[in-house]
Amino acid sequence: MRRRVAISILGTTLDAGRGERWKRWRPTIALCQQQGLFIDRLELIHGRKSEGLAREIIADIETVSPATEVRRHLVEMKDPWDFSEVYTSLREFARTYAFDPDREDYLVNITTGTHVAQICWFLLTEAHFIPGRLLQLSPPRGRPTGDDVSGGHSIIDLDLSRYDAIATRFAAEHDEATSFLKSGIATRSPVFNAMIDQIERVAIRSRAPVLLTGPTGAGKSQLARRIYELKKAQHQVSGAFVEVNCATLRGDQAMSTLFGHVKGAFTGAQSDRPGLMKAADKGVLFLDEIGELGLDEQAMCLRAIEEKRFLPMGSDRDRSSDFQLIAGTNRDLSQRVREGSFREDLFARLNLWTFRLPALRERKEDIEPNLDFELRRFAERERQNATFNKEARELYLAFAVAPDAPWPANFRDLSASITRMATLAPQGRINEVTVRDEISRLIGRWSADRAEVAGPERLLNNLLGSERMEQLDLFDRAQLAAVVAVCRESRSLSAAGRMLFSVSRTAKTSGNDADRLRKYLARFQLRFEDLSDAPGER
Repeated sequence: MRRRVAISILGTTLDAGRGERWKRWRPTIALCQQQGLFIDRLELIHGRKSEGLAREIIADIETVSPATEVRRHLVEMKDPWDFSEVYTSLREFARTYAFDPDREDYLVNITTGTHVAQICWFLLTEAHFIPGRLLQLSPPRGRPTGDDVSGGHSIIDLDLSRYDAIATRFAAEHDEATSFLKSGIATRSPVFNAMIDQIERVAIRSRAPVLLTGPTGAGKSQLARRIYELKKAQHQVSGAFVEVNCATLRGDQAMSTLFGHVKGAFTGAQSDRPGLMKAADKGVLFLDEIGELGLDEQAMCLRAIEEKRFLPMGSDRDRSSDFQLIAGTNRDLSQRVREGSFREDLFARLNLWTFRLPALRERKEDIEPNLDFELRRFAERERQNATFNKEARELYLAFAVAPDAPWPANFRDLSASITRMATLAPQGRINEVTVRDEISRLIGRWSADRAEVAGPERLLNNLLGSERMEQLDLFDRAQLAAVVAVCRESRSLSAAGRMLFSVSRTAKTSGNDADRLRKYLARFQLRFEDLSDAPGER
């Protein structure tokens, strides 16, 4: 049978029992007098100023429960109402205590000590830093009869599964938070829903940067704002949500926009500018398309993330900003690290929590609930109600979820499509004629987009897929398209290499053009054999 061990802070007021101490309720004494709750050992925590009271309490415990062993622990807390100090002190006690849960049953007494100490006991036990249960003592009701002033007790097990009401409430709050992140949309994709569950836990429990990846239009900006609103509802942030599209920032403008500048920092800087990082103090900074930042801006961002400090342009004094970061990108940042265009240390800092938002074509089961969501948004925005008739709804959904529906702009495509139909609907009723017109419009637009991908560019799209194409800069696409065109016309890897490197190879005493070309293609996971059906040397 396991020994029962109680952990308790000495109550400097209640345990003193001023006056006739044996006729007053003293929690630490009462702890050792509970019916059916024999305490084998009491770990008594007190400060240096309470040593006299501690000795008196131990002597009284020996009177009422001589078989209870009492161990004293000197834990000095200058301000018992300072949360940081109290938590740190009790956490250190828990860290150094030799717990043996296989042989001992631990009860943490939350009756004595300040309210701050009681909260800290709860947090340490709930987080399993202390492998035990909470114990709450209560004084006797009314006037105690005789000499019995021990009162009662209750033991609180923090395993929520044993408390149906608490567990139900916890589950409801979790569902409410995940629904909030999904804008109230009853999404059906198991992969997406599992990702949102993880994001909800990370948003509530972590201040670390979050990286949202995925194609343009997948909903990164909207999700970032919902994460901010969830954090604000949880009182984790009090500042603003500041969104920056890094793709629009270039040169001095990037530095000034992000980090601010002082008057005279550059031509046209006629006054100080605090910058958007300062504007995000105590709030959330969303750096959308972070892969487009230059290397200098990346270096300053890394310092701002790690140290919460940055240097405005033209200033010799640091500024501080305690923001939480969410970053978004449609690029493959690991590929950009290999290419040298993105800092490896910044990527490592962002990559703790990375969530990839799938394209719409990967979660077509969510088109129907998003259709209803877009209709609600239209009604709120335009103050006009619009609905589908049954046949029109079925016709549109059959088209929308078809395997060959590409939805290249993802949810932006879907939102624009619903908005057009709701606007054109006769008397707010979307009928089959309206749907057929919209389907024709989408097919025409998508066909035109595909037609623009001509020649080698179209071949690249077939080789890499549209998602990987979206992750390449226009420069890389143009260069790779030219290389692919030469490879398609060449009989061998060496022949293609000689043509592509005809100028630079003359400056070398020796060179392996084939190997040089092979390594270039490997950067894009391509092989010469995949590009040409012509026989010959490989």
